[in-house]
Amino acid sequence: MPTSPAALLLADLHHWVPADARQRELVARYRELVREHGPAALARDGGPEHVTGSCWVLSPDLRRVLLCFHRKGRFWVQTGGHTEPDDASVAATALREAREESGIADLRLVGGPDGRVLPTDLDRHELSGAFGRCRAHWDVGYVALAAADAVPSVSDESEHVAWFDVDELPADGAPGLADRLATSLAELAARGGPARRP
Repeated sequence: MPTSPAALLLADLHHWVPADARQRELVARYRELVREHGPAALARDGGPEHVTGSCWVLSPDLRRVLLCFHRKGRFWVQTGGHTEPDDASVAATALREAREESGIADLRLVGGPDGRVLPTDLDRHELSGAFGRCRAHWDVGYVALAAADAVPSVSDESEHVAWFDVDELPADGAPGLADRLATSLAELAARGGPARRP
């Protein structure tokens, strides 16, 4: 059984068959990146392009999403960031970042019907010079649920953290934010996961 974060990600990418055709194409590209670079593909200092983990923090009814205002990017975005040496997996990275950036400790990642936690979306995006040596992130997105009464707090990495209706995202959101969230919600529905309630 794979134990390194890179091996675990490869195993998940082999197990996961996304509902969305574009995501299926990305899965193949991500597999190639991780096979070619191994553990370095997940390291911030492994090269200008590397894997990151992000997390869509949603309310239990899937009607609201928690976003943070990113200082470097100057946009609203889901929680997430680089893997750290102590992270057991990219999913663990996503959950750690979600807890750190949201200030909500009681978050749980959403698993599939078999209980396995798999990504809900993939997104490779180019970065501006504000991100230093990082030129592109190969982001792996997951979903976590927060309690209906969860109160977020600002972290050192965000200027602001706030809940938004999933159908009314901020105009100054990160590029592709609405499409990524829609992809993740559709993936949850296709898996028979938590249902969005009116």
